Amino acid sequence: MKRQKLFREINADLKKVEKELDKFLNVDDPMFSQTCLYLLQAGGKRLRPSFTLLAGKFFDYRFEKLLPVTMAVELIHMATLIHDDVVDASLTRRGRPTLTAGWGNTVSMATGDYLLAKALELIVKIDNPAVSSILADVCIEMCQGEIQQIKSSYDTTQTLKQYLYRIQRKTALLIGLCCKLGAKVSNANPRQIWLMSKYGNYLGLAFQIVDDILDITANPKELGKPVGGDIRQGIITLPMIFALKDSSQKERLKDLLGRKTKTDAEVAEAIQLIIQAGGIDKSRKIVEQYIDKAKANLQELPDVPAKDALIELANYMGERSY
Repeated sequence: MKRQKLFREINADLKKVEKELDKFLNVDDPMFSQTCLYLLQAGGKRLRPSFTLLAGKFFDYRFEKLLPVTMAVELIHMATLIHDDVVDASLTRRGRPTLTAGWGNTVSMATGDYLLAKALELIVKIDNPAVSSILADVCIEMCQGEIQQIKSSYDTTQTLKQYLYRIQRKTALLIGLCCKLGAKVSNANPRQIWLMSKYGNYLGLAFQIVDDILDITANPKELGKPVGGDIRQGIITLPMIFALKDSSQKERLKDLLGRKTKTDAEVAEAIQLIIQAGGIDKSRKIVEQYIDKAKANLQELPDVPAKDALIELANYMGERSY
């Protein structure tokens, strides 16, 4: 589904968000201006600002109040991507060289920290202690999720519970936060805020599982980076957890996934074993369950065009190929 159709309720305001981000990051320091704008111009789905705006559309929608929130969550997301690329030594993202590839780790880390500082600058403008507190709590938990991923690298004994703990913090919390803040800033009542947050949280879990599936099955040109990155980096994802349990060659798969250095042939072999063991199919069923749970949380909310958009967005999450 094309982006224009998916976000038709908020396309005009999303363009304004993009323009404001460009202006906000076009700073006096030439290095930061160059690296930040390079990241911004790399594109991206802008899902987090979209969730924030769509959540606001259910209630007392005021774009000028939502704008600093949308910008802050996108800057936080951009900063986490930079830090991920440094940790993972990733050279490409969205089909373009990463900051790490172009500027090195030192400049990349400084740019990520700078984006977080700029997000704080925006949060001050929101002038709502509750919003600031919620954002801070989520950022702390996101860091805990990243540490958990680092600690569990190459550990083939990981459980489903441990995996869900990690992706809840690394991905789902921020998407849930966007929906929650969009509703909160737009004067939704506590029940409505909770429902919107749960929608985003379930969808965030589905989103990350799909990402983990695509890292194994996607077309590299569509994905914008080589497949098998998680296997190379020792990140044990849901398809691997299922395959390690059910594979007829589980000891071979365990050996491959636990190796800290792997050849391309070994990565390809691991991918085939995961697929043959049904790891992808079982993971897709979990995605479907989370998407159904996400949509169920919309039932009590007002019947406005944004509800149809969020339902379509949930369906898109399960079907996307990159």
